[in-house]
Amino acid sequence: MKIQPSKRMAAFGPSIFSDLKAYTDQKKQQGDILIDLSLGSPDLPPDERVRTVLADESAKADAYGYTLGGTTQFYQSVADYYKRRTRVLLNPQTEIVQTMGSQEGLVHLPLAFCDPGDIVLTTNPAYVAYEAGISLAGAVPYFMPLLPENQFLPDLSLIPEDIAQKAKLMLLNLPGNPVPAMPNRAFFEQVIDFAKKYHIIVLHDAAYSEFYFEGGEPFSFLSISGAMEVGMEINSLSKTFSLAGARIAYIAGNADMIRVLKQLKSNLDYGVFAPVQKAAIFALDHAEEITNKLRIEFRARAEALSSGLQQIGWPVEQPGGGMFLWTKIPSGSDDRAFVFEAIDKAGVVMVPGSAFGTAGKGYVRIALVQPVPLLKQAAERLKKVIV
Repeated sequence: MKIQPSKRMAAFGPSIFSDLKAYTDQKKQQGDILIDLSLGSPDLPPDERVRTVLADESAKADAYGYTLGGTTQFYQSVADYYKRRTRVLLNPQTEIVQTMGSQEGLVHLPLAFCDPGDIVLTTNPAYVAYEAGISLAGAVPYFMPLLPENQFLPDLSLIPEDIAQKAKLMLLNLPGNPVPAMPNRAFFEQVIDFAKKYHIIVLHDAAYSEFYFEGGEPFSFLSISGAMEVGMEINSLSKTFSLAGARIAYIAGNADMIRVLKQLKSNLDYGVFAPVQKAAIFALDHAEEITNKLRIEFRARAEALSSGLQQIGWPVEQPGGGMFLWTKIPSGSDDRAFVFEAIDKAGVVMVPGSAFGTAGKGYVRIALVQPVPLLKQAAERLKKVIV
């Protein structure tokens, strides 16, 4: 029997992550000891109390039914978290929708608001799920380059008038993946004015909102005047609370937009496992103490790796937040070749920047997913590649 994939599958080819995994598996089988700084998957375990809640709730015989759209308690905890951490007031019944991790929410989002041929404004480079969702909806991406001269923020003034008039959706991610550019009030105000002028829905991906190294609280797009009129914010518990495998996140914002997403979600799944929601509730309710430890650790990691790379002659700038370093390779522009050379010569695994878009050519993304001693060792090993 001949199996013929659909035409849309042409947009979902093998990723660089598959190639890296296959190659690193081969190197490990040969006895190489690698320091893997590729996947942005948290290496820290969830808070012990969060794990205890998940274990205790999972042992209950009545915990295995459908939860449908999410529990009332979960939505209230999200609203309480936003009120405490960002001073944003959310209606838990109408302005929040639960998703099975941010990846699921991001990939399905364009289906709710875009028809085939509609334009989606997205960044270059960008998290790979954005383009997957755009392709799934049959929409057309318009790429806004992230350039160092603009502090890696998109320049909205460069978007052609005809593109802006046709755009339905804008996707932003600050601090970002792969680029850990930091959000600021002035930029978000520009985004809101632009969205109002052209009637564009804005989705801000705030997966790394608690990964800030300066200031006293996370910065929310929804805290800016007018944001609730034009958009939403998606936030995941994967990174902030090390619950990546538990798959739980939420989208908050404009009530009319959330209603559309709830309608879509009601046709896609039957809700997140109840014990996972209970664990998420505990995490959200104790966010301050949990995330403070996270920031201390990741700031130390960012300092250790950036300093170590600078000492070997790689001019890497320390980020102000996020869980990645985004930097030009020491020489040349073939980032893919550089990454595989680093595996061969130094045993350090990174991701080529071109995996995230054409503007990433000549860059690498380095994930801060190892403890400080290993990051220092990684920097020392990389001397073999750049010297």
